[in-house]
Amino acid sequence: MREIDIKAEEAKIDVNLMSSLIMQYDNFILKCASSASHNYISKNDDEYSVAMNAFSEAIKNYSMDKGSFLNFAELVIRRRIIDFIRSKSRFAPEISINPSLFNSDKEENEESISMKIEITEKMVETNIDNSLKLEIELANDIFSSYGFTFMSLSDCSPKAKKTKAACASAVAYILKNNILVSNMKVKKMLPVNVVEKNAKVPRKILERHRKYIIAAVEILSGDFPYLAEYIRFIREEFEK
Repeated sequence: MREIDIKAEEAKIDVNLMSSLIMQYDNFILKCASSASHNYISKNDDEYSVAMNAFSEAIKNYSMDKGSFLNFAELVIRRRIIDFIRSKSRFAPEISINPSLFNSDKEENEESISMKIEITEKMVETNIDNSLKLEIELANDIFSSYGFTFMSLSDCSPKAKKTKAACASAVAYILKNNILVSNMKVKKMLPVNVVEKNAKVPRKILERHRKYIIAAVEILSGDFPYLAEYIRFIREEFEK
């Protein structure tokens, strides 16, 4: 247990300690805001105020069972920045999506093309156009830290019903264990041994569909309502 985790717990009932932590982790707050918004954020930007409030919110809602406080705070800041950007995007021009998301070195099969067409069609729906594009951009930024892209998921997604069910069980098990989620996000690795042993999912499936399982955990533990619709059956497994 780290000192910051203990201080965050204590700061919930100590206003002075909360203010001290906010000042101490000012650079951390700026870094999280910049990462979530994909832009350099200074103290003069609205995003900085949003991130500061989110850090305070994280302190008020933190408990030891949520894992590392800083990981939890980063998640809360990211969510609030996304909400802020979405609120602005409703009145902004169409957001162009980075073409690299659709690049693939492999020959595309029929299911891969079908997935891209489905997502592209969803993008041009008037009510969710900007929001879905923003979610894809943000998700791709997260996935890149694991070494893959959003569109590469179409090549490693489970096809057979039995395999889909196994992947859903793996994702549900991880999501129900906050420490596993936190460790995965810090180490950028799927906890294969733990999931194989406790969720009874074959190692072969975990290794073959590693990217897909990681992506599902990130999407369902984050704030991606539109992308979550593409893995609805996993969400239903988690909510059982």
